[in-house]
Amino acid sequence: MLRRALRLGLGPGLLGRGLGAHREGSTLDWHGKVSEIKKKIQSVLPGGAWSPLCDTSHLPPEHSDVVIVGGGVLGLSVAYWLKRLEKRQGAIRVLVVERDHTYSQASTVLSVGGIRQQFSLPENIQLSLFSVEFLRNINEGAKVCLMSPEQLRKKFPWMNTEGVALASYGLENEGWFDPWCLLQGLRRKVQSMGVLFCHGEVTRFVSSSNHMETAIGEKVTLKRIHEVHVKVDHSQEYQPVECAIVVNAAGAWSGRIAELAGIGKGPSGTLQGTKLPVEPRKRYVYLWHCPQGPGLEAPLVADPSGAYFRREGLGNNYLGGCSPAEVSSVGSGCRGEDRDRVSLSSQASLAGPVLVLMSRSPLALTWGLLPPSTTYQADRLKRPARPGSDVCPGQRKPCPHLCPQEEEPDPGNLEVDHDFFQEKVWPHLAQRVPAFETLKVRRAWAGYYDYNTFDQNGVVGPHPLVVNMYFATGFSGHGLQQAPAVGRAVAEMMLEGHFQTINLSPFLFSRFYLGEKAQEHCII
Repeated sequence: MLRRALRLGLGPGLLGRGLGAHREGSTLDWHGKVSEIKKKIQSVLPGGAWSPLCDTSHLPPEHSDVVIVGGGVLGLSVAYWLKRLEKRQGAIRVLVVERDHTYSQASTVLSVGGIRQQFSLPENIQLSLFSVEFLRNINEGAKVCLMSPEQLRKKFPWMNTEGVALASYGLENEGWFDPWCLLQGLRRKVQSMGVLFCHGEVTRFVSSSNHMETAIGEKVTLKRIHEVHVKVDHSQEYQPVECAIVVNAAGAWSGRIAELAGIGKGPSGTLQGTKLPVEPRKRYVYLWHCPQGPGLEAPLVADPSGAYFRREGLGNNYLGGCSPAEVSSVGSGCRGEDRDRVSLSSQASLAGPVLVLMSRSPLALTWGLLPPSTTYQADRLKRPARPGSDVCPGQRKPCPHLCPQEEEPDPGNLEVDHDFFQEKVWPHLAQRVPAFETLKVRRAWAGYYDYNTFDQNGVVGPHPLVVNMYFATGFSGHGLQQAPAVGRAVAEMMLEGHFQTINLSPFLFSRFYLGEKAQEHCII
């Protein structure tokens, strides 16, 4: 019964039912009671109700219908769609809390700003198509041309096609954009719509609990957050904010926010003990110069090795990098001769299409993701049957080539490892583009992925037990490009109780407990 309910999701949305920022009949936890008592005592003390010498303009409001934790592009997108879809202007009060007001360490602005449609899951394709339409006001299908090595050599004579069996070339609606402009544009827009902002850090949730038993005797504890404590930036002050809904859009740190709400703090193997499997993963981006490198016609190239590059401007500069390989449930860490891997970069370019190189038989064709024609439409794709964690992709047999996970960079800082480029990135670049043998690295930086260790896909929608916490996180490198669509999906779930534009049920939190992976094969 519980498993069936988890798969079906929730009923009418919390905000759609008119739930505001007020407490119901349930009892707050002990710390919440103490907080309430302190408020009452302070209100009767001299100066407690009003102090003309105390400037509170930097504090968040005491009440907000929705508190969004994380002011990156995903959080801002949720705020935008909530205000856009509200039935009456000003009906929903939204507060966005962002601890890094300079965005100096934000994944949004440290991204290369790619957008692509070349995914293996139909949901991811639909998310990207919606976002492209949002950004460019167009409505087209996902069109990809399949190219042979001979066709590649004709079109891109600067490329070494050794080891390439086929290439997938995006014909339209792929590319890159300026993440900072998108972030600032969304921020200004939502502020004009009445969204409030606070520079601070969420340190605690005050919640109530309700114990219940399902029809088959399973005991579950439902929690509801009533208050968010926000520690003000560069201060020891904190402000309690009463709210009806919390949106966890904290990116790489969303796992910590979930823990603050008590998510995952229960017996192992139970829904209550199921954690949000999102953690920070550090990724490097390098900028290099190569006078004899590919010209203006160069697309973003994703190599079978996992390395990728694209042009940057008009001066023979290029951006690129590579992610550490690991063993995933579809054998993406397999490195033997029979291994088939599609490694697609999330760093695409609207100024030039995306070109994905595939070694041996392409994974997408092997699993029936693409028809034998040269183009495909997102709405025609069917979800493939997925092999187990111990098989080679496409071969459906035990894989003898699984290798241990490479050491992940330390996420405790954003320092750049230049040896990683020399040892892991440059050899693949020079093998694919011989001109890159003489490249010179000019700059490099690091940023965070909100990495979903379960299936490298986003987490969207409500938590089944902490009933008023919603997620927009865990996209593992493709959250920026899908943010407009994800923001709308989360807003729809809050307002209507179900997804309307795109059905993202496979991305619900409950899949972690049910063990149902929404595995995306096209990752970097």
